[in-house]
Amino acid sequence: MSSLQNNPTNSPHILVLGMGGTIAGLAANPSDKPMEYEAGQIEVASLLTQIASAVPEGVQLVSKQVANINSRNLTEPLMSILGQAVRTSLADPVVLGVVVTHGTDTLEETGIFLQLTCGKYAQNLGKRVILTGAMLPANAPKADGPSNLLDAIRWASTPIDNCPGGIYAVMDGRGCMAMDLAKRHGSALNAPIQNSPSSSVGLINPSWLSGVKAVQELWTEDLPIPKEDEWPWVEILTSHAGARSETITHWLTTKVKGLVLAGSGMGGFHDAWRDSLFAAVKHGIALVRTTRTGAGETFQDIPDKDPSGCLASGSLSAPRARIALQLALNAEKQSLSSGKPLTWQDFFARIAVLPVIR
Repeated sequence: MSSLQNNPTNSPHILVLGMGGTIAGLAANPSDKPMEYEAGQIEVASLLTQIASAVPEGVQLVSKQVANINSRNLTEPLMSILGQAVRTSLADPVVLGVVVTHGTDTLEETGIFLQLTCGKYAQNLGKRVILTGAMLPANAPKADGPSNLLDAIRWASTPIDNCPGGIYAVMDGRGCMAMDLAKRHGSALNAPIQNSPSSSVGLINPSWLSGVKAVQELWTEDLPIPKEDEWPWVEILTSHAGARSETITHWLTTKVKGLVLAGSGMGGFHDAWRDSLFAAVKHGIALVRTTRTGAGETFQDIPDKDPSGCLASGSLSAPRARIALQLALNAEKQSLSSGKPLTWQDFFARIAVLPVIR
């Protein structure tokens, strides 16, 4: 028999961390207006109670509420708290795997954050961290949360031979590496992984699995988790028709440490930005260039030669590139006291060159 507990146990178990989101949301009139709901209303323990009878035989679950928010309001300090909770849980020998219930709006940010700070650790320990959420609130007809949560629990608890330890995500019967999450649809049930390379949860695709192993082979060292109040300030700016140089120069009088430039097409930005971007680099602001299209790769010096100090993001979307740049800037700061100082470019380059799973 499976069992559910709200408190820690000394028996081997899957730990389910609740962050809120639509999966924990409630609609006032679920039958007629299911999308008029408030996220983060149900405790994770209650979500597990609803699926208790379907949890695989012998799997013991323990739940912990980390937060209960609408994920559009996710904060950097909260990511630090979650990251530390995941690392602590992975280090516990009685925790066999971790499931995180999370809102889908910022699931891709949390996915890349956990991959870059806990991915190698999870792989080395042979444990899986599975992110999941829902597109329909918990009391909506045909709510997708219960099936997603069950799939995440099944994947977290299946033998390691089926898939290596690491950070993954599950939605609508499909699984992907958490770092490949990207919500590019407002309402589809598989929105966060709709355009991500993925595999069926029930039967792992060998070609997808080989791509996962290629990424994990190159990701050799996790980056440090920033302290709650030490996240570098990084903003995303989008190039568009009629862009103005003031969009860039505005930030020169602030304490911003980095800018992610979401360019048009292959990541090109408006000529009106060029001189002000050179000024930003001289001001010590880190620049990363990506594409506003939401898909495809961005390459260095294409379509134009990049300003000195500006790196291309590879396959990272703007939200993911922002998290990666923040972690790279924090790692640069931490390295200054290690005796082996590295630049943020050194750290970011390790991320941008990770293989793309086809």
